[in-house]
Amino acid sequence: MAASLTSADLAERTRRAAAAALAAGRALGLPAEKATILHDAFSVVAHLEPSPVVARVQVVLPPGMTRQAQAERQQRELDVVAWLDRQGAPVVAPASRLPRSPVRRDGFGMTFWELADVADDHEPYSAVSMTHTATLHAALAGYPHELPFLTPFNRSLGGMVDKLDAAVPLLPSDIRRVRSEYAVLRSVLADRAAFRSRFPDVEVQTIHGDGPALNVIRTTDGVRFSDFEDVTCGPVEWDLALAGPEAVAEYDDAARARGMRATNSEVQRLVDAAATLMMISCVSLIPQLPLLAEGLMPVVESWREAPSLT
Repeated sequence: MAASLTSADLAERTRRAAAAALAAGRALGLPAEKATILHDAFSVVAHLEPSPVVARVQVVLPPGMTRQAQAERQQRELDVVAWLDRQGAPVVAPASRLPRSPVRRDGFGMTFWELADVADDHEPYSAVSMTHTATLHAALAGYPHELPFLTPFNRSLGGMVDKLDAAVPLLPSDIRRVRSEYAVLRSVLADRAAFRSRFPDVEVQTIHGDGPALNVIRTTDGVRFSDFEDVTCGPVEWDLALAGPEAVAEYDDAARARGMRATNSEVQRLVDAAATLMMISCVSLIPQLPLLAEGLMPVVESWREAPSLT
């Protein structure tokens, strides 16, 4: 396994990412004097003060993701969120005073967003009611452009699985099982045709792609969705992966009240398995983000004790 970044390495990466965001903003004409870090994990999020603009600089990427693939992923996010904002959906919008396109500066890919007026009770990754997710899905169902199918699974997971041989926390038997389960899941989730063949009565649509109930900002004017980096086409169940039966039931009630379909229990089990496999495979990202180790190893232990898909 590649050596994990040290605390000094991480601090330097954060410094360089923030400096790149500040330089990029200024080059685009933004009157910015300093970059204040708001969040630092998979991305460095920095407020370009005194402008009401936030830069999100990706610093942890799946193995094998090219610059072009990263830029396409970021452009999809900007396009979908800008469209949602025009429909009046509760989202953190792209920065209105800058071009709506990703920027590359000093080796970092980044996007720019409006500064949210964060409420006092906001806590990062604190889930909101699944009724909010149903509302988001109702809005996303109208998105007029076709997106690739399940990009988190089909364009990110493969690279992580390929790098597992060097993932020291995993045993050889774990890696064999991951690859075996990945093959089983791909037989259904690889594309729309494979999914439709297995679930002909389950519609797919534009979805958030990464647990929207957790990717919210509580603002002074209500909950706003953010972090649409994995926006994709897929079954709505994907956005509920690993949320648990109570949350799924809450979503189903809200969906039915809006005239939308309730979840399919077999699809939910399938995407839960896929989400678990993605978490296991994130072990390959630990060298880039060492703090992942603490949260991932309990997941690995639980997965080892569960029956295999194969």
